[in-house]
Order: sequence, then structure tokens, then C-alpha cells
Amino acid sequence: MQYFTIQARSNREAIEKMKGTYGENARILTHRSVRLGGFLGLFSAEGVEVTGYLSEDGNRKRKAEVEDEKRKILDGVKKEQTLQALLQEIQGLRESLDIRPPAAAAHAPELHPSLRQLEELLASNEFAADYIAGIRERARREFSLEALDNFPLLQTAAVGWIGERITIDPPLSFSARGAKIVIVVGPTGVGKTTTIAKLAAIYGLGDGRSLPRRVRIVTIDNYRIAAKQQIETYAEIMRIPVSLVESAEELRKNIALHQDTDLILVDTIGRSPRDLGKLAEMKEILSACGSQACVYLALSATTKASDTEEILRQYAPFGYRAVILTKLDETMRIGNVLSCLARQKTPVAYICDGQGVPQDLEEASPVRLLMNMEGFRIDREALEQRFNGATAGGFGATAGGFVFGAKSAGYVGEGPAAESPVAGPNPPGTSARRRVT
Repeated sequence: MQYFTIQARSNREAIEKMKGTYGENARILTHRSVRLGGFLGLFSAEGVEVTGYLSEDGNRKRKAEVEDEKRKILDGVKKEQTLQALLQEIQGLRESLDIRPPAAAAHAPELHPSLRQLEELLASNEFAADYIAGIRERARREFSLEALDNFPLLQTAAVGWIGERITIDPPLSFSARGAKIVIVVGPTGVGKTTTIAKLAAIYGLGDGRSLPRRVRIVTIDNYRIAAKQQIETYAEIMRIPVSLVESAEELRKNIALHQDTDLILVDTIGRSPRDLGKLAEMKEILSACGSQACVYLALSATTKASDTEEILRQYAPFGYRAVILTKLDETMRIGNVLSCLARQKTPVAYICDGQGVPQDLEEASPVRLLMNMEGFRIDREALEQRFNGATAGGFGATAGGFVFGAKSAGYVGEGPAAESPVAGPNPPGTSARRRVT
């Protein structure tokens, strides 16, 4: 039996609290006056304290009524009635009395061992619960019980289903009508400046599939000295001009002066997604780039799911067309990010998996992201055929690295420390940097 104690300023208030909390089955045992509130016995007020218990008479009465109705049904059953008709009448009685069968949960279908194993594998890759549930229900629809016994087949199918929910943004396209403006926004520490340098190197030095383009870097990040020095160092190595601006007017003038450039890359200030005021200020400055600017959101693959959701939501006013997934080399569990991107239907444009410039930037593909999952058996050749032959590592890459053409202006090594540009095609050691996955 369950007991309770309620304190209130009056009898009426105590009874209302009792009924509101415990319902009509509540019964009063004792009632006494008490002092409420105050400090060290001072400034207290008169009140009442009620103790009571929950009566089981109501439940017993209802159960008795149900049993009585069952008995009447059984007594009225004629000999010619079938068992099915009897069960239908009992079910109708249950629905009319709004009673749920107590053994319903016990008779729920048991999860197939292969489905349970698949759920554990997805959970270990940090996929969201709703994403895992969707995979499980699809497996139930498309696999027979006999087919579920073949776990490798189920696992292969699940990998393909995950790939289907990965949306890829097409590469940049250029026209003869002025400069293409690309902006990279994102929180602090996700690698925006390094990503800008990688894009500048790829398009400014050539990628093995097209000739080098005229590239310029513009940065509005004048607050961090290290970031300013970093982008200037990269620009000097690649012989790419860089400009520093502090206002929308300066940015507008800079863009107008360099319309003969093929590509203008805008590096931005890292802002917390919760700092709405600073985000609004940065958006006002970037408005000088015009409505035709291409905005990417840099997002770290190591970000937990709840933070990823908030980042996607708070940066939505910038109108980003896709994300650049960074720091892929720092994690083997990207289910959290893939779950959020699928839920928001957000495409991926590029992926970064290291600090090397530019070899650690690739055009995104479902295959490349699927290869980063842990514990799954991946048939890469079959996946490449399924997803239109997309391969990891675009820009003329064969297996994740870059192959520069004979007219390449040089090569930037592993970060700013490699400051000496190497003239001529394919610097020594370039091919050795390719990563085969």
C-alpha cells in the first residue's frame, strides 16, 4: 500500500493537492496543524499537514466488473459459436473498457540475433537511436527470417542503405562572368583556415584535371594573430595574393577590384554557435559578397551529435549549401555526424583528413565516408559501382592523394613548415603521400 504526506496553507488546498496528485483512490489517515516556511522558527505561517494512502478498492471494483462481464459472455456463448467469434467479443470488451492486455509486452516479437548484432554495430559507430531504428525496420521489411540468418548479407545491405542517405554536393563550377566567391564559415577550431589553404592550392596550382586558376584569398579573421600569420604563410608559399579586411565596405571594394580573378576564397572568424550577436555581425560583413556567393559550413567529424545539431541550426542563416567535413582522420566513428546530416538533409561537399596542404582535402563521396566506419565489412568495388563510380579523393586523385599536372606551380608540404615551393611537375615524394584505403 502506498502512503503520502501533503502540506498546504488550508484544508481545501491540501485536499485539492491530494486529488490532483493521487486521484480519487486517495484516502486521508491523519490531519494536523503545522507551521510552514520561515527562518529559524521566525516568520512562519499557519498550515495543515495531511497524511494518507492509496486505496485499492477502485482497481478491485473495476477488475470485478471486467470479470463479471467476461463471465456473462461465456455463459451466453452458444454451442455453435466458434472460438474466433468468442475471442472477438472479448477483444471488443477490452477495447470498450480501455484495458490493455497485461501480457502484450511479453508477447512482443523477439529481436532477431542478426538485427541485434547490426544494432550493436551501428551503436558502436555512434549512429543516433532514430537512425538505427530506421535501419532495423527496413531490414525487417526487406529481409525474410531465412535471409536474416545471413549476417554478412544483412551487413552489406545496411552499408548500402547508409550510403543512400549521404547526399553529395557537386564540385565548384566556374563561368566567365566574374569571380566565383567561396566563403567558409564554422565554429572555432574546426580547421577553416587550413581548408581555405587547401582549396586555394588545389584550384590555384592545378589538380591534374584542369589548368591552374587565378585565386585570391580574403580573410576577415584579424583577431587571431596566429590565424593571420598562418594564411599569409600559405599564400606566400603558393604565390597566391591575400587581403585582410575588417568591414563590409572593405570587403565589397576588394571583391569589386578583383573581378578578373577566377576564385575568391573568404576565410572567416571562428564563432561559437551560441554567440548569436557575433554571428549576426559576421553575417552582416559577409553580405558584401552578394547573394551569388557559395557558402560552406566547416564541421568537425569529432563533434558530438547534440552539438552538430546546434551548429547546423545556428549557422543556417548564412545559407550554406553544404558542409566540409574536417578532422576525419581523428575519428573512426562518424555515425553521429552522418545521422545529423541525414536528418537535416544536408549535403557534403569536401572532406579533410589531415593537415597536409592540399593532399588531405578530397571531394566527398559516399564510398569515402562509408570506408571510415568501424567494424563493417566494406566491398569498395561494389559500392563504387552502386554510387555511380564515385571514388574517394577527387581533383585527379587515384586513391585519396593528388596528382599534379606538368604545369603545376609547385607543391605545399605537411603544413606551413614546408615553406619552399618545388618547381616543376610532381615533386619528389609526392606519390608516396597517397593513402590507399
